[in-house]
Amino acid sequence: MEFDPLLLSRIQFAFVVSFHAIFPVFTIGLATYIALLEGIAYRTKDPDWARLSQFWIKIFAVVFGMGVVSGLVMAFQFGTNWSEFSYRSANFLGPVLAYEVVTAFFLEAAFLGVLLFGRNKVPPGVHLFAAIMVAVGTFISSFWILSANSWMHTPAGFELRDGMVHVTSWLEAIFNPSFPYRFTHMAVASLLTGGFVVAGISAWYLLRGHAVTASKRALKMTLIMLAVAAPAQLIIGDFHGLNTLEHQPAKVAAMEGAWETQEGLPLLLFAIPDQANETNHFEIGIPKLASLILTHEWDGEVQGLKEWPAEERPPVGIVFWSFRVMVAIGMLMIGVALWGAWLLYRRRLLDHPVYLRVLTLMIPLPFVAVLAGWFVTEVGRQPYILYGVITVQEGLTPSLTGGMALFTLIGYIVVYALVFTAGLYYLTRIVRKGMPEELEEQQDPQGRPKRPLSAADTPLDEPSA
Repeated sequence: MEFDPLLLSRIQFAFVVSFHAIFPVFTIGLATYIALLEGIAYRTKDPDWARLSQFWIKIFAVVFGMGVVSGLVMAFQFGTNWSEFSYRSANFLGPVLAYEVVTAFFLEAAFLGVLLFGRNKVPPGVHLFAAIMVAVGTFISSFWILSANSWMHTPAGFELRDGMVHVTSWLEAIFNPSFPYRFTHMAVASLLTGGFVVAGISAWYLLRGHAVTASKRALKMTLIMLAVAAPAQLIIGDFHGLNTLEHQPAKVAAMEGAWETQEGLPLLLFAIPDQANETNHFEIGIPKLASLILTHEWDGEVQGLKEWPAEERPPVGIVFWSFRVMVAIGMLMIGVALWGAWLLYRRRLLDHPVYLRVLTLMIPLPFVAVLAGWFVTEVGRQPYILYGVITVQEGLTPSLTGGMALFTLIGYIVVYALVFTAGLYYLTRIVRKGMPEELEEQQDPQGRPKRPLSAADTPLDEPSA
């Protein structure tokens, strides 16, 4: 049996990116929340805020570790599976990924230890500064990664010489046409993901009468943020969609399931795209609404997929349904956030167990929405790895065989399953033990060095050792 190295490499990269993406999108939002908690604790001198921060630092330590482990593999894949693309684009991607390491990873690494183990060992102001630097580092990291990824979607500031990318304007390349929209969209998605996890766990504690005071504080401040960020994400998404329509119209046509170019395009709520026959089955739609959303005109024209050769069209079914999953979850998040804000305004939040249960059920949905959004973005770019310039076939390692790709894919699945299982075990253990009744001292009379994950491994009802 012969295995297709291109298909297996695409599956492998999709698996690795999907697994990794859920961790940074959570840690970015959570790091911001922790920095805010540390700031409030520093100003008020209230130990309850410090206890709340200490609890979420434990969660952050585990998730950050999982993100680092899963993220290292992605860089290796560029060399092992996509060496031709890496070679041809190295003049831009090489420096940008190096900037991410120098400006973000080193910053996080320098201050993460202080954040995890420095409480009561450094002045409170230094501990607060460490929390802020870790939060800033996560945003700097996402800046460079999204700049590189956005450049692959809307390449700019370069020219090809003998098939090689040569940067002509670093400013245009880094701040390429889709980057501002994608970075803002991802930053707000991170806040929403972290916010709904914090709100869900806080609601779960309130339903069980655990750490009531701290959980009330966490839930109230998080709901205020969600009530602002969730509707804002809808507006940001609209601007992002307009940018995508301008630079990647084939992706938008796949998102809308539009085969024919037409004015007054309906918004399809349900359909089964048939790529082989270039049609949809069982369509249910709202007349002209897609044109209104995409062009801001009832009779605006939207290009259909038949405007492009069949080999240049993305896989329609995946893009079409992933987009609807993302939007549906986004609308649900807006509804739940505004519902919570209304209950908070009416001072009925804590007397509404149904809403608290809804919040606990919302915990996994932001992660699903993020993955669905990545599927739309990356699958919608096909068949290009550098949009309009280099196809995925051209970027594949020439010497790669199907057997080699299959071997590494199975290896990644096994290793990631172990990482996820271990991480989930630690996270479950932390959440079930709950928040400490008193602030942990984190003293070690023997002065032994610590492992990063030991910050999460310490039982919440015992001093750390």
